[in-house]
Amino acid sequence: MFKVKLAKVVISLALFGTLFSIPGVPDARAADASCPNGYVGLTFDDGPSGNTTNMLNALKQAGLRATMFNVGQNAQNNKSLVSAQVAAGMWIGNHSYTHPNMTTLNSSQMSSEITRTQQTIQSITGSSPKLFRPPYGATNATLKSVVSQNGLKEVLWNVDSQDWNGASAAQIVAAVNTMKSGDVILMHDQYQTTLQAIPQIAQNLKNRGLCSGMISSTTGRAVAPDNSTTNPPNNGTKVEAENMTKGGQYTGNISSPFNGVVLYANNDLVKYTQNFATSTHNFSLRGASNNANMARVDLKIGGQTKGTFYFGGSAPAVYTLNNISHGTGNQVIELVVTADDGTWDIYIDYLEIH
Repeated sequence: MFKVKLAKVVISLALFGTLFSIPGVPDARAADASCPNGYVGLTFDDGPSGNTTNMLNALKQAGLRATMFNVGQNAQNNKSLVSAQVAAGMWIGNHSYTHPNMTTLNSSQMSSEITRTQQTIQSITGSSPKLFRPPYGATNATLKSVVSQNGLKEVLWNVDSQDWNGASAAQIVAAVNTMKSGDVILMHDQYQTTLQAIPQIAQNLKNRGLCSGMISSTTGRAVAPDNSTTNPPNNGTKVEAENMTKGGQYTGNISSPFNGVVLYANNDLVKYTQNFATSTHNFSLRGASNNANMARVDLKIGGQTKGTFYFGGSAPAVYTLNNISHGTGNQVIELVVTADDGTWDIYIDYLEIH
């Protein structure tokens, strides 16, 4: 959605003065030696959109990570893009469900906008956002209270890229160049000028000894990543689907688009037993839908559903559920189709645990 320009100008000016008065708060995370001058927070509002895939590719190629403040209804309509954001190493924030001016709502309506988005993103990624950005930056005491009650940190910005206001790629790069360690910049998912600015933003940050960081859910400022959302490493435990035990009526082996297993109907599954020494891991699944429709498979550990993987097309992709808590010792891991309506058929290649 496009921003309301007049509201954005007024609010941005107010935020500039307000946020620069916030003192820097030391963070306990260890800084990367390649980031001697600290971390900045790159944020993208209003996604996912038709530009999201290109934006993620540009960010990954540039070695940048960012916080994507997603609109709930956009996430609901583009589940595979939300999964792609997580798989690309981005953090996901809550940007309301329908993108209203939140200050025009009563507390019940505010809560609905926030909780619907939390539930939507939780259902897609397996975890709920910790950060909330109000549309247009419009906030008040009631909203702050509702945000806090929902366990979220309100995050605004101290640098506005003005991409919503027609800024060129060069002007967006120049805005990023004003950022200091801890600063957060407002950008948007849907603009080509923002996409074009990404490579130069990356080079300029590197030249200045700055890195793209996560936004602290305590202070609302950019800090060193805690690696809670990273691309799957290559040294995890990897189990091929065809080597797992099959269950259900139609589960079978496939040889295309990879050697793996297909799950066709409700309760079709593959499973195996894994021994865990610790109780928290990331789970990455490579798979695909067997057609253009969204495919879904639930991750169950010890009989409990821990999250859901979504695959939005026939091209194989890897998606990750991060920081999944589970029992230790021997645990049965199941990958199960549980919402078949004729369009959920899924191909599974392998599961990696790290």
